[in-house]
Amino acid sequence: MNTLNTSASTAWQGGRRRIHLQDVGPRDGLQMEQAFVPTADKIALVDLLSTAGLAKIEVTSFVSPQAIPALRDAEIVLREIRRAPGIVYTCLVPNLRGAERAIEARADELNLVMSCSETHNLANLRMTREQSFVALTAVMALAQQAQVPINVSLSCAFGCPMEGDVPPDVVLDWAARFVALGARGITLCDTTGMAFPTQVAALTRGFRERFADTELTLHFHNTRGMGLANVLASIDAGADRFDASLGGLGGCPYAPGASGNVCTEEIVHALELMDFDTGCDLAVLLEAARRLPALIGHDTPSQIAKAGRRLDLHAPPPDFETWRARAAARG
Repeated sequence: MNTLNTSASTAWQGGRRRIHLQDVGPRDGLQMEQAFVPTADKIALVDLLSTAGLAKIEVTSFVSPQAIPALRDAEIVLREIRRAPGIVYTCLVPNLRGAERAIEARADELNLVMSCSETHNLANLRMTREQSFVALTAVMALAQQAQVPINVSLSCAFGCPMEGDVPPDVVLDWAARFVALGARGITLCDTTGMAFPTQVAALTRGFRERFADTELTLHFHNTRGMGLANVLASIDAGADRFDASLGGLGGCPYAPGASGNVCTEEIVHALELMDFDTGCDLAVLLEAARRLPALIGHDTPSQIAKAGRRLDLHAPPPDFETWRARAAARG
């Protein structure tokens, strides 16, 4: 059986199946920007996203302000956003101190991160994977004491730019260790855009078979142009929850040329055309995406923000009526 063809044909049927979209732009996108987006503008952006029907918004990151100065206002942003019922307001925390800050700022969920690749983990977090696991175990204990749910994002789940392929069993075994500790959800991250559809489908099925009761999120980048194809392949394999970034912002400092996350408004546009139910208001997402260039000082990758939706029609050329009259005169 041709897995790719089967996945594509099934995924395209749609049928109002619910797909949950989670925007990570305020964290994953803005942390990569050179320009500091003013705190009030960050809050306004999250508040606008809160009206768009998203399932979850990753608001900020409680890392050291020296490490990521772009998010040095994390506490203020998380405290002052207007929270809409039904939306999970999550944030990334790297360590115990970050967890304490996030809990004090009323995070709905803590998102913890480590890499499935030893090399990437050392480059990104300055720790071995085992050292990261020990540190994150302490964070999970603190969060459980505070009754704040935990999601664990496993970077380089589909490949490492320094090691190459990461065996699926390695990914699933790391997931198992965090599930055993009580993680509510696991995110499989295509950190540097190395994933491809048949690989994605196989790992998604493997995860679903092993962890049927654990919330699964897929986090794709569009570095090699396969972001939407990977979303469709994983939907066909049983996934229903995806990270995406407004405007397609984001990237990875350890993968030269890596582009941003899959673009929230592009994924919503495509899935809605295929009759999936995203619960999202595309017009609101486009309004938010079109605000980004003024905030960050440059254009974004979003094609939908530039070209509009498929049926956003245009007026005929100015001389159209003249040519139509001449055509009619010719019979």
